[in-house]
Amino acid sequence: MSLFRVAVSVKGVLLNRLLATLLVCAVAACVDGRSSGYSGAWSKGATGGAENPNFARLIEELSEPGGYFDTDNLISNETSYLHVVGAFDELGVRGGAYIGVGPDQNFSYIAAVRPSMAFIIDIRRDNLLHHLMFKALFSLARSRIEYLCLLFARPVPDDVQDWSDRSIDELIEYVDGAATDPDDAELAMAAIVDRVSSFGLDLSDTDGEAIRRFHGTFIREGLGLRFRSHGRRPRPNYPTYRQLMLERDLAGRRASYLADEEDFQFLKSLQDRDLVVPVVGDLAGNHALAAIGRHVAERGERVSAIYVSNVEYYLWRASTYDRFAETVASLPYDDRSVIIRSYFGGNFGYVHPNAVPGYYSVQLLQTFESFVKENSNGGLRSYIDLVTRGVIDLQATVP
Repeated sequence: MSLFRVAVSVKGVLLNRLLATLLVCAVAACVDGRSSGYSGAWSKGATGGAENPNFARLIEELSEPGGYFDTDNLISNETSYLHVVGAFDELGVRGGAYIGVGPDQNFSYIAAVRPSMAFIIDIRRDNLLHHLMFKALFSLARSRIEYLCLLFARPVPDDVQDWSDRSIDELIEYVDGAATDPDDAELAMAAIVDRVSSFGLDLSDTDGEAIRRFHGTFIREGLGLRFRSHGRRPRPNYPTYRQLMLERDLAGRRASYLADEEDFQFLKSLQDRDLVVPVVGDLAGNHALAAIGRHVAERGERVSAIYVSNVEYYLWRASTYDRFAETVASLPYDDRSVIIRSYFGGNFGYVHPNAVPGYYSVQLLQTFESFVKENSNGGLRSYIDLVTRGVIDLQATVP
């Protein structure tokens, strides 16, 4: 057992005692007509937490050794990420298994697709730890407002039970206007680390420090948090967390996973049943993506959607794209299965036909069948070919 696990075990005992005390105080306060208190509110909603060796074992079986990428990926930098979700119903993209890369923009796609299981694959081990942090948040929070308050260490509103039907705009406004108490922030981080330690993975001291660092960044920077690259200047057009949660689909509908309580509860259910599985792996690697495909096939499912962001650009540059394409072709899929990708035209000076005015990124959608056909014909001679041939006209799918 690592020093991290030992320390968390000791801290967990102290934390549970503190939460029990806070819960008693919260009940007394409610009876007395006073505030329910920050920690008492979200700690009462804690669910799960028991070790599931199968969850940890599956992560280990599917994962590859980690690699390096020069971004923190705490949040997305794709303002256009919701522009594809309106097409899912039109194309029948529903159920099955979902595969994606990166942070929590995946949750918005999962909420829209409603898969039976999801896999988040990323070359960085930090992404796995990041998603364990998200899993802990879902485990501890009963609702969207508790989730956001715990993520940013803000006090839960006194009338928390009345917030289920509030709009995402109201939730964001509340979090924006609430102040963080240092003691609450420390308690929130301790609760997250304690819950992560219950998921059954063998985590090191360094892993624990990384999770606290990620959570600490959300707490410190709040809704103004932006995507960052290492060794590159920050781009002013990268969205804040606030902007991402308030983004709309092409029909003008708020469509993030926190825009609707039902979507949040669907995701919470998947997370609590260990059906969102973070995996360390290279999309063009020899094991992880193919192993996920075999696992999906063994469950009698097919891949309904795979979100690759703009990873294909880096695979193309590294001359490993062909291996990725071969693996995708081997995944179980049907005529409704789609690939979701993003394109950043500023890197090439090519304005994509699907670009939406005012958006730095472009979200693209292609069926698996089209993708496999384009690659088998050997007609892709450039990355621009990849992001233009066989791409669905999203505007045509808007009701």
